[in-house]
Amino acid sequence: MFINIWKYLRFGVLMDSLKEEFLRLLEKDMEFRYAVAGRLGILEVLRKLDTIAEEQTKIWREIEKLREEQVRFREEQTKIWMEIGKLREEQTKIWREIERLRRDMVEGFSLVDRHISALGARWGLMSEEAFREGLKGILEKEFGVRVERWSCYDDLGLVYGYPSMVDIDIAIKDNKIILIEIASHIKTSDVYEFKRKAKLYEKKSGRRPDRLLMVTPYVEEKALEAAKRHGIEIYTKV
Repeated sequence: MFINIWKYLRFGVLMDSLKEEFLRLLEKDMEFRYAVAGRLGILEVLRKLDTIAEEQTKIWREIEKLREEQVRFREEQTKIWMEIGKLREEQTKIWREIERLRRDMVEGFSLVDRHISALGARWGLMSEEAFREGLKGILEKEFGVRVERWSCYDDLGLVYGYPSMVDIDIAIKDNKIILIEIASHIKTSDVYEFKRKAKLYEKKSGRRPDRLLMVTPYVEEKALEAAKRHGIEIYTKV
């Protein structure tokens, strides 16, 4: 009886060893696994399972690639937003600069307007008559020159091309007659008009003026050339 028990124990140990070896071969040896599966009739099932496992592995690899691409996309998106932020900052700076320039421009125009107003008050841009009267007072007080307003009716239209009243400022000193024309802006046509006034004075008074003077804060270049040709003196600094 003892011998039978021993044989049973040895058989059990051997079976355990065979089981371990069988399981090991199933795990490590693919051909053995397929051979066993073929014997058991599940070879096709195992092959499909292996195919599924391979496809699943591919899918996980693709998922991993997509994750990597998503990470790169997020990084690029972050860079884009950072660039957009910089552009917005630059745009804000540009608008601030535009506003500053606009304020400077308004202040500049205001300053120019004040200067023009001041020049107008000085040179008679607001009122040539006021400037003429001021200059008349200066000539009489500082230089002892008597300034008179000479007017006559130009019945032949020598000055303007049609009959009209013509006014001329006359300064008399040491029995010399000086015709004076005062204007805020002298053009070439103004020079020729003054010349015609001088001829009218000579015709009506019977006396030729000794000097022809034009006083202005601004004269055009061509007007200077015309005045020089006709013996007319132009003064721009008074």
